[in-house]
Amino acid sequence: MILVNNPGDWNKVWSPLEHAEWNGCTPADLVFPFFLFLMGCVIPFSFDRRLKNGTPRNRLMAHIAWRGTALITLKLLLSLYPFFHFTHLRFLGVLTRIALCYMAVATLYLFIRKARILFCISVAVLLAYWAILYALPVPGSGWPGYNFAFLDPQLNMVAWIDQHFAAWCQKWLHSGVLYSKTSDPEGLLSTLPAIVTTLTGVLAGQLFKNRDIRPSVRATVFMACGITCLVLGQIWGVYFPLNKSLWTSSFTVFTTGAALCCLSICDTIFDIIQVQKRSHFFRFILDFFQIFGMNAIFAFLFSGFLAKTFLQLPSPMGNHASFLGWMYHTVRGGHPSTHITSFLFSVVFLFIVFVPLYSLYRKQIFLKL
Repeated sequence: MILVNNPGDWNKVWSPLEHAEWNGCTPADLVFPFFLFLMGCVIPFSFDRRLKNGTPRNRLMAHIAWRGTALITLKLLLSLYPFFHFTHLRFLGVLTRIALCYMAVATLYLFIRKARILFCISVAVLLAYWAILYALPVPGSGWPGYNFAFLDPQLNMVAWIDQHFAAWCQKWLHSGVLYSKTSDPEGLLSTLPAIVTTLTGVLAGQLFKNRDIRPSVRATVFMACGITCLVLGQIWGVYFPLNKSLWTSSFTVFTTGAALCCLSICDTIFDIIQVQKRSHFFRFILDFFQIFGMNAIFAFLFSGFLAKTFLQLPSPMGNHASFLGWMYHTVRGGHPSTHITSFLFSVVFLFIVFVPLYSLYRKQIFLKL
């Protein structure tokens, strides 16, 4: 996510790190679903032990609410920084969606832990979301596929709800804007299928915890389910296109399949074969991801804070708009901006963020909510 959000030149973004303009799916579009999927994987490990030890559900629900509220608060503070213009505050966003998905799925898991029921809920939500966007008329605009194109960027139920949410916020709170004028890629209605992405992670986490299944069988199941989801997602995408901005049902299934396949590969390499014990390269890869993973939310917040700060600091040479612009000029050695130099700057920025994370990791400091 840090690589995707911090190119050297937004007009020269390396294609794998660029989101699909509307329909479709690029490698950059997989990052956020993967994060939600992995967050779901952790939920069974986090709550099963506490429930088994007899921790009251109301105490766990209070903790869930506190974590979700804290995430949203941190998101709002980051959005306000550095100018603190409340009228231009965007309530929705990546951290808001993470918080909403966590609160919804964690609360549901406290009461329903049977895999079959969770699977049925996931399927029902995806079908209902498809029906909402396909069959319900958009008030004041008409029917999708008849009065306007199906999944029109300006005319769809997701955009309509986002617009009315923003209008309500402006009227009563005198604040709240959307990412674009007509919609938000992390909108309210499209959070429903994102919740399903998190739920699929819960199902994968439950399989991980099942000690009756041999590791080799577990990895095979992950891969088989992943390939099945990839195929189903592509087939469904013919009728309900893959679209990250709307987080369509086909996109949910397809990205879940990709996450399961990656999980199977990592499970095989690092847990079953354990190549990190024989290869320094794989040991470095594992440590690198562990360092980011142990402080993932802090890494995301710090990267956003750092990028905004560098953008406001003056250039030390005086011939660039900001310190960030001077940094990019330095990375490309004064040569013209290209897609490759833009990507290289993303890598440099990633390692700048890595430095404090490595220090925290060595001191065994893990910032959690």
